[in-house]
Formats: sequence, C-alpha cells, structure tokens
Amino acid sequence: MPYAIIARDKPGALDKRVEHRPAHVEYLKSKMDLIMAGGATTGGPDETMDGSLLILDTEDRAVAEDFAKNDPFALNGVFEAVIVTPWRKTIWEKALQG
Repeated sequence: MPYAIIARDKPGALDKRVEHRPAHVEYLKSKMDLIMAGGATTGGPDETMDGSLLILDTEDRAVAEDFAKNDPFALNGVFEAVIVTPWRKTIWEKALQG
C-alpha cells in the first residue's frame, strides 16, 4: 500500500520555503522512483503555498518516514507538522472514465 506524506508549514514559513525550494526540488528529482504524485498545498493567504502532499510508491513505512525526515523543507524548519500514513488508491482519473 502506498504512503502519503502530508506536511503543514509553520506560520510565516513562506520565505523559508522559497529559500529552500531549489534543494527540495533536487531532493524530489533524486527520489522520482518513489514518487507517484506530489505538490504544494495552497491554502495560505492569497492561495500561497502552505504545505506539501506527496504520495510514495512503497510498502515500507520506514522508507516513507526516511523520505519525509530528509526532505530539505523538514531539515530546514519549514514544516510545523508531518503525517506519514498508508494511503489506499481508490479513485483516480482513469478509474472514473469507464
């Protein structure tokens, strides 16, 4: 079963997020074999980035937790909270076309 990583930014962390984004993107590029989907959440003021959501293709919780722990955003204090949880793929675009 894949794992979801749901991370919420600390209040006022947008500048820090922008500062560490290049390292974050390079980290994600180095882990593309694990990533099914991902992106920033945009619930901040004026729809600014305020967190991250990633779906990882792994059956191993330790792999998902290690991935989350070593994200440059996590290492540099962008995140206030991170949840790593199993995720069941039930509905996706192609499933609804049939």
